[in-house]
This record gives sequence, C-alpha cells and structure tokens, in this order.
Amino acid sequence: MESVIEVGGLTARADGALLLDGVDLTVRAGGVTALVGPSGSGKTTLALALLGEAAPGVRLRGSVRVAGVDVVGEEGPTGAARDVRGRVVSYMPQHPAHALNPARRIGSVLTELARLHRPDGTKGSGGTDGSDDSGGTGRAGGGRSAAGREHAAGALRAAGLPDDPGFRRRFPHQFSGGQRQRVALAQVLACGPSVLVLDEPSTGLDTVARLRLADRLTRLAADGYALLLLSHDHDLVRAVAARTVTLDRGRVTAAGPTPEVLPAPAAPPPPVAATAPVRPSGAVLEARGLTAWLHAGRRGEVLRDVAVRVPEGGCTAVVGPSGSGKTVLARCLAGLHERHRGHLAFRGEPLPVLRRRTARQIRGVQYVWQEVRGSFDDRRTVLEQVARTAVRLRGLTPREAERQARAVWERLGLSSEHTARHAASLSGGELQRAALSRALLAEPGVLICDEITTALDSVSTELVTAEITRLREESDTAVLWIGHDLALVERLADDLVVLDSGGVVDSGDSRTVLGAPRSETTRLLLRSRYLGTAGPAALEPVPPGVQRKEHLQP
Repeated sequence: MESVIEVGGLTARADGALLLDGVDLTVRAGGVTALVGPSGSGKTTLALALLGEAAPGVRLRGSVRVAGVDVVGEEGPTGAARDVRGRVVSYMPQHPAHALNPARRIGSVLTELARLHRPDGTKGSGGTDGSDDSGGTGRAGGGRSAAGREHAAGALRAAGLPDDPGFRRRFPHQFSGGQRQRVALAQVLACGPSVLVLDEPSTGLDTVARLRLADRLTRLAADGYALLLLSHDHDLVRAVAARTVTLDRGRVTAAGPTPEVLPAPAAPPPPVAATAPVRPSGAVLEARGLTAWLHAGRRGEVLRDVAVRVPEGGCTAVVGPSGSGKTVLARCLAGLHERHRGHLAFRGEPLPVLRRRTARQIRGVQYVWQEVRGSFDDRRTVLEQVARTAVRLRGLTPREAERQARAVWERLGLSSEHTARHAASLSGGELQRAALSRALLAEPGVLICDEITTALDSVSTELVTAEITRLREESDTAVLWIGHDLALVERLADDLVVLDSGGVVDSGDSRTVLGAPRSETTRLLLRSRYLGTAGPAALEPVPPGVQRKEHLQP
C-alpha cells in the first residue's frame, strides 16, 4: 500500500516543554493506523502537525509529508500546508463542539464544505458562495450547488446519520454528544479527502453505535481512504487498525501490527444477577415525572416522565443509546435546561433552575460534562480557575483553595508541571480531570458525571474512579454516573436506569438489570459490548444502511 503520510524526526515545543521528541510515523492508503498513548502524550499535537497546524505557542520542527506535499519542515509549517487541508487530509477533533458552528444549520455547513474542497461541487454563480442556512434542497439555480448538496447527503449517510431535510435543518445543540460526534465525522467526509485523521471518534457513543462506527471505519479503509485513528478505546483499535503506534511523553515507544502492540484481553464474564444490597433509602437527588423539550411551546420532546434517584453515598448510573436523552436529563438536574416540567429535589427541597438556585444548592449539586474545553478561560491558568471554586462557594482564602486544588489535582494524576499551564496547552484528558477537580473543590452533596472518562486512558480512568469511590466512602457524596462503558457501570453503580427515546425502559439494581435485562434496548447494549475482545462472536450484524464511498459521489 502507498504511503500517504510520512513523518520524520518531528519535534514540538511549548512553554519550555517538549511535546514531541523525534517522532517517526508512516500511514498507508487503504488501511487504519492507530495512535495510542496516555493523555498528554502528544497525540493531538501530532495530528494537527499533519495539517501544518499547531496550538498557540507550539513550535514544530522536522519533516511531515502528506500525499507528497511538505507541510512541515525544519522552519516549521510550510505555505503548501493550506493546499492539503480539507481536500487531501481532513481532521476531526476530539470534542465535536470545536468543529461545529453553533449558529449554522448542519446542512448548509456540509454543503459549503463540499463546495469549497471538491472541484466538482463549486457550481455557485453571481459572486455568492452558494450556501444558505435552510438545510433543504431549494432550487437548482441562484448559486445553489446540487453537487454540493449531494456530497453533503452522502457524507451524512456515510457517518451513519439520516440525510432528510428536517435533520439537515438542525443546529448542533439539538443533537446528543454521540450524534454531534457523527456530525463532525460527516463534516470531515464532506470535504472529499483521501486521508482522515480522527481524534477519539468513539467519544460519546453507546456500544451499538461504537460497533457500527467500527464497521464504517473498516469500510472507509476498504474504499481506499488512509485513516489515522487517535484513541484511548483499545477495543476499537483492535477491531479496525492493522498497525498501532504508541506515544508516551512525546516519544514513540512501540510500533507494529496491532495484535503485537495491543494484545487482546480475555472477555469479561457476563453479569450475574444477585440480591440487591441494602442501601440508605433517603434520596439526596431525585427527579419524578420529568419531561423536557427543546423548543418553545413544548415542541421537540426529549424526555418523557423520567424518574431517577440517588441516595446518600450511592451511585446511580444512566445508560442508553446516543440521543436517548441522558445529557438533557443531566442538564435538567444541574439547572441548565429550563424547558421541563416535573419534580426535582435536592435533600428533599424543590430544586429550581440554576439562575434561581441558592449558593447552598449550587455548591450541593455539581455537574461535570463531556466537552469541557469551552468552560476554561485562556487568560488564566487552569489551576487558578479550579481553586476559584473553593473561594466562591466555600469561602476559603485563595492560598488555602490552591493548596486543596493541588491535592485533588495530584490524586487525579496531574503533575505540578501542569499547574502553570493554560487550557490551550493541556490535552483533552487533562482538561477533563481539571474540570472534575473544579467540581470536587465545591465538596458537593451530589456529583453529576456525564461521560467524564471518554477522553482518558486506562490509568487516568482508574485514578478518576478511585477518587469517586473515595468520595462516596469518606464523604457520603452521591454520584449520578452517565456513561456508555458498561464495565465501569458494573463496577461503580448500585442502581441503573436505562433510557431510550427519552423514556425509562429498564431500572433497578444494576446487577439485576444487567444480569436479567427486561428491555430489548438493554439486551442490545449488552450484546454489542465485546468489540475487539475475545468475547462472544455471535453479535448481531450491523443493520443495512451504512453507505460506501461511491455514495459520496454525485
């Protein structure tokens, strides 16, 4: 297979830190190469270098060639890099919020990307760019590009999403985290590149969607694309990647066939139903009859008559397919989603929306969400912002708040070297742990965790779960855990709620629900969990509808 990416002796420095140290890498067409390693090991820095780009303050040196074009040289990024971005190599960032324009409907953005980067899609006229925000089909003339719209529709299908006009008219905030991840993938595909660089594409996906993603990536490689997959999801890597490269502290520490670099672990035993343990009956956080909608006039219902409760010191998990309403549930409980009705209570008292909550209620219910980058101010160090929580909500002095912040920071695996850094120079996994530290500094009565381990490697995940367990045991902190990792759910959760299409389809003691599921949704999530392992081979096939590359053509 032809090499389309060739990296030689690549180094990257920022603020005196060495982010990449003499990295060599080759990616070939028609296959998937995986890049794995701990959070902060330099994976995203390397991915951006393939486009001749770098985060602010990062200096690149070395050699990067993409499809025969030099995009990085000894003097840094070259002027030729702009000619390969999008149309030759396209990058999907780890957090889709960075790639999606909140003010634009997705259909118009996809059409515009196709027209900008595909020669056969540039059919606008009259000095206009041919785009609009309708997301619909419109007329063939007036600067509109039929070819661009067809490419956009094909990209949506290839990403496993509907391509109907109603779907294309939606804004990014109207999708779940998993759906936004697939919309970001569609944006990459709409450009018509030959090289796809995908940074944690399984983030926010349930086990079924993750299985379908593996099938899509395999098909894209079979159609001739070159794929570089950055991932902490080793099961996904084992399922799709022929070769794997391991980075650690900016250096390549292993490279070779994936089975040699990442041997498959034994499959976990199936869950066994057991008698539910006795736990406190009083709920710290409770929702009853919760119904929520997206639009004024109670249009766009996303939750329907949902009930969930978290006892003191307990952990209740919420799982379900992407788009089932998990994040909207979390935002309702955190007071961030106001279009809802039903009963919400914290320690038996009614819980209003965030802008009407008392300082005690704000401190008592802390929410850590999946895409945290936008919650940090680039003008101040991350540690300073973490410590500020204890100053505002607990009245600590800045010095004492910083001391406690450092202690939590270190328990979560962040070093003293990180304390002086700003958000732009931290990896997604490091920022995720910083956001958790910020919530913990409030010493909340209940902690809402929405997919907080998706950007973490296995070591960092263990540190996070150990801290969650310590809080429950030592402080009786209640935890609402939202996630797709059923192995973590089994380890952490006492109770389990399964959502699908906005309603509860299974609930009860977690071991009973997973050991003897009542709903087909739960059974399908369980059957799809063994991706890339030595688990059951008799998984249901991926449903038809996943489109091949030929459907991206006009």
